[in-house]
Amino acid sequence: MALMDFIKKQFIDVIQWTESDEGTLAWRFPMAGMEIQYGASLTVRESQMAVFVNEGKVADVFGPGMYKLTTQTIPVLTYLKNWDKLFESPFKSDVYFFSTRQQVDQRWGTPQPITIRDKDFGAVRLRAFGNYSYRVADPKLFHSQISGTREVYTVAELDGQLRGMILQHISDAIAESGIPFLDLAANQIEFARALAAEIGPAFEAIGLKLEGMTVQNLSLPEELQKLLDQRIGMGMVGNDMGKFMQYQTAQAIPEMAKGAASGGGGVAGDAMGLGAGIAMGQVLAQNLQKGLQGSAAQEAPAAAAAVRPDDVMATLEKLGELKAKGILTQEEFDAKKAELLKKLV
Repeated sequence: MALMDFIKKQFIDVIQWTESDEGTLAWRFPMAGMEIQYGASLTVRESQMAVFVNEGKVADVFGPGMYKLTTQTIPVLTYLKNWDKLFESPFKSDVYFFSTRQQVDQRWGTPQPITIRDKDFGAVRLRAFGNYSYRVADPKLFHSQISGTREVYTVAELDGQLRGMILQHISDAIAESGIPFLDLAANQIEFARALAAEIGPAFEAIGLKLEGMTVQNLSLPEELQKLLDQRIGMGMVGNDMGKFMQYQTAQAIPEMAKGAASGGGGVAGDAMGLGAGIAMGQVLAQNLQKGLQGSAAQEAPAAAAAVRPDDVMATLEKLGELKAKGILTQEEFDAKKAELLKKLV
């Protein structure tokens, strides 16, 4: 009687997975040399799928539901095992469960800036990060390509591979979208769509489906961000030379004050540097208000005549420096140069 009880315990009657562990993608039902009883019950819960592997080959795939394992429910195994008799006969096979629920809030990001081509700025190095979600859509393909015969395969083990795939396709996604960087940073939803479209096929190739993709931030390295801020400031003042020089003076004052302080003057040096910056700003603003505004020149010819050649040359030199730094384009420089030279006529 004890021998019969021992033999019965070697037959599995119920096959199921409660999925108690978070972050598990694939789990192999523990067989430990036991065999599945003919007519045993297979329970596949919602957000799960089960795969039967016989002699190293996937024999059948089961979606959510309860099944009685008979010759009718497993036709492939019936053929492989020659189950053409109705007597109770156990069979041996590996059973893998796969979680098909979404794996949400998976993070991605660029550890180092990546270089892309941009319509406005040429070559641009940018950083980006966000999150994404995915699920197992084809357990047979995922089993053969990724999880294999592992007893447990987790989200953490797949994380590095998926993040690498995303980073590999970022440049392609930006190029495919054709969106300039400034528009890209302002429309992160559109960029996320382009990125998802580029990455989706790579996920499908290993049995996954990309369910969602977000881009939470796009940024430039610090030195490029400063240049972009200057260009934005130029765009705000437009062709108004007075406002332009006031903007440049305001940007220069902190640096002048810092330079004076570093010369060893302490508090007095700070005050001197700041005072020199303010005085220069006042002189430039007064000169520009008197001589560089076209409308003022028409209304007051005497004021236009007061413009000195030395002031114009100094302004041209300043504009040349801005052009050399890339803040002004050649066209913008030429236009402002022509405007200044008219004042000397």
